Amino acid sequence: MKRSTQVKRFCKSLTVPTGRLAGRAVKLAPYQNRFIDGAFADGVNVACLSIGRGNGKSAVSAMLCAGELLGAWSDAPEREVIIAARTQEQAKIAWNYCASFIATLPDDVQKRITIRRQPRFEIQYDDHNGPHLIKAISADGKSALGSSPTLAVLDERGHWPIAQGDELEAALLTGLSKRDGKALIISTSASNDMHPFSLWLDRDAPGVYRQEHRPTPNLPVDDVDSLAIANPGSRHGIGPTMTRLKEDAALALARGGSALSRFRLLSRNERVSEDNRDALLDLNEWLQCETDDLPPRRGPVVIGLDQGQSASMSAVAYLWPDTGRLEAWGAFGTIPTLEARGQADAVGDLYSQMHKRGELALMGQKTVPLAQWLRRVVGHVEGETVAAIVCDRFKQSEIGDALAEIGNRAPVIWRGMGFKDGSEDVERFRRFIFDGNLHVSESLLLRHAIGEAAVFIDPAGNSKIVKGRSMGRIDAACAAVLAVAEGARIMGRPQHKGGRIAWG
Repeated sequence: MKRSTQVKRFCKSLTVPTGRLAGRAVKLAPYQNRFIDGAFADGVNVACLSIGRGNGKSAVSAMLCAGELLGAWSDAPEREVIIAARTQEQAKIAWNYCASFIATLPDDVQKRITIRRQPRFEIQYDDHNGPHLIKAISADGKSALGSSPTLAVLDERGHWPIAQGDELEAALLTGLSKRDGKALIISTSASNDMHPFSLWLDRDAPGVYRQEHRPTPNLPVDDVDSLAIANPGSRHGIGPTMTRLKEDAALALARGGSALSRFRLLSRNERVSEDNRDALLDLNEWLQCETDDLPPRRGPVVIGLDQGQSASMSAVAYLWPDTGRLEAWGAFGTIPTLEARGQADAVGDLYSQMHKRGELALMGQKTVPLAQWLRRVVGHVEGETVAAIVCDRFKQSEIGDALAEIGNRAPVIWRGMGFKDGSEDVERFRRFIFDGNLHVSESLLLRHAIGEAAVFIDPAGNSKIVKGRSMGRIDAACAAVLAVAEGARIMGRPQHKGGRIAWG
């Protein structure tokens, strides 16, 4: 009999201890069956599961811990199961599930089980080749040194402190290798693509099974289909119902800020930061700015520049305040290729599509040559009156030297991207759009940048533009904010009427 079949048979022999289905026999949902099949397949040493909160992660891991303790599919002597979590209290939750499932077992089995809550959380099972042990520990690598578990559950790995989490993970994995053990890494999504849990999910590796229930980024928070992807248990009586999820989504939308970010992170299983952030713009609000009937280039133009660091994108935006016309394009170096960049940034062939549409240029090799890029920036509006070139002051020295090199004579305005200048610029950008003054042709570059851009809000209510995810490219959005905010300032200044002549 296959190992996964033995595991599922044991799980179905248990009784649901709590919740709406308490007292009934355990029934595994399709996604739970799939995880068990993958985790206990031949040659798999590490199994990763990413799913929305409340979908039975802790319950499944507790059943697997109980089965390993009792030897339902393993006859290894002195089996050791470790439940590791960010804090002792978090580990206690999964440990309590184990104790609850064990309490539903026959009396003759329970007689051989000892449950200890002091000085540490342990469950001991005694038989002819025991004792066997379940231990709950916190994310302190030193607490796992010297252990040799046969099964380890890394609960909510996406929310462990980076340094301590990596130390504990390494200690557990090396301990598991002593006894051919298995690691189950289970969590909601981490807040960014560079977190170790995200890397487990994104990178192929031998002996690793990966199962991720994460919808496409930047969809509406109340989108039903994507809610079902992140919460597959809702269709099987596990966790929140779809009605409750939609109600919670509406509440998160109404509250905004960190409440919305936390809902996306925990309930939609998206990789977003749970601090006090909001979207720069809703995608629907941006799409209302797109038009096939673009107004003409009339009057002076404002140029917004966002120079990328090293291998990053550089972007420029042009705004004609008199008509509200906005244009933008970006630039990458030729190394690596656009296809490779797309894979690294998890956007597929999007950059290649932008290049074909003329929205993305290729310059230089690993970096975009600054002077060459600025010549093309100015050349794009040759013959136009440039009211101002607005730049991020972070690169003031480099950009200033390059502008002098190409002989620029237009006024240059330096703006910070922090709370001081950023709060005003973000507010002016939003107001310009909400008033219906901005008009832009369909642009994948700007759509993507606006979708990836978020606004971080400090306790005083000031805001600054930041990435919504670590690998997002928001350069075009930053350039547009700089250009539009300065254009709004220009439009708000009183018109100069000239001097008066009196005849006497």
